[in-house]
Amino acid sequence: MSPVDLLDRKLLVVTGKGGVGRTTVAAGLAVLAARTGRRTLLCESDPAGGMGTVLEAGRLTYQAREIEPGLHALAVDTESALQEYLQLQLKVPRVARIGPLARTFDFVANAAPGVREILAIGKLGWEVRDGEYDLVVADAPATGHVIAQLRAPRAINDLLTMGLVREQADWLAALLADRSTTGVVLVTTPEETPVTEALELADRLDDEDVDVGLAGVVVNRVLPELFGRAEEEVFQRLAGPGHEALTAALGEDPSGVLTAARLAVGLRRSGATHLAALRAGLPAGVPVLYLPELFARDTGIRAVHRLAEHLADEL
Repeated sequence: MSPVDLLDRKLLVVTGKGGVGRTTVAAGLAVLAARTGRRTLLCESDPAGGMGTVLEAGRLTYQAREIEPGLHALAVDTESALQEYLQLQLKVPRVARIGPLARTFDFVANAAPGVREILAIGKLGWEVRDGEYDLVVADAPATGHVIAQLRAPRAINDLLTMGLVREQADWLAALLADRSTTGVVLVTTPEETPVTEALELADRLDDEDVDVGLAGVVVNRVLPELFGRAEEEVFQRLAGPGHEALTAALGEDPSGVLTAARLAVGLRRSGATHLAALRAGLPAGVPVLYLPELFARDTGIRAVHRLAEHLADEL
């Protein structure tokens, strides 16, 4: 993969198991894209997301606003997306709340698969089609829910045979299936359950009901190799018979430090095993990017900028 292929797409859908740092990675990708001169829109499409906190930008709304030079952000919600759709496509005047129509929509959405999801993914597609931004980065729902959004256009096509909505679902399905335009970025950590879920989602993306390309996998919180086998042997000797002499020489018991060192070695080794399984299970040619454990208290925009720098090194 060439250095700019990932960011040269028009839409990146970032997903992963809850707790792997999906939102921060999505923000890091968007920050990096903006730094490289791309006018970028970062969309929070998970109702329970915390992108505003990550960006230290306050609560995001449906109206995009500039966070940093070249980087804009908004939060997608179905009621606002429905209002925008009615206004743009059916010329229905925008009102404060759509009241009875919203209740009717809720009834239909609960009865028909894909109706609610089509608004969320449709907003992303509309921003791509509108052309105001070079790249749209979506902080999508976790792996358990993102499939419903990605397959929504095909679900609508199963319900309708003709008409305006069917036509729009067709172009949206085509946009999602165009692998030079749209790609999914899976975020995981070097642990068994996140890796298993990432591989399962990678398989489902090839399903005929989804058909969205996997642009790459980001492995977050990779531990550095702090100690090698030689150091590990030293730890074992120090913790073995005769460690009382070391305690006397140091004036304190080093067992806590030695235990922590052995734990670091074990975690690194376990992570390497899971990473090997990840690489073996992914389709050939899918790039894998590694982000280190930051070992810092930064959780806001400073952490995002650090991740962006590491992503730049990986790309």
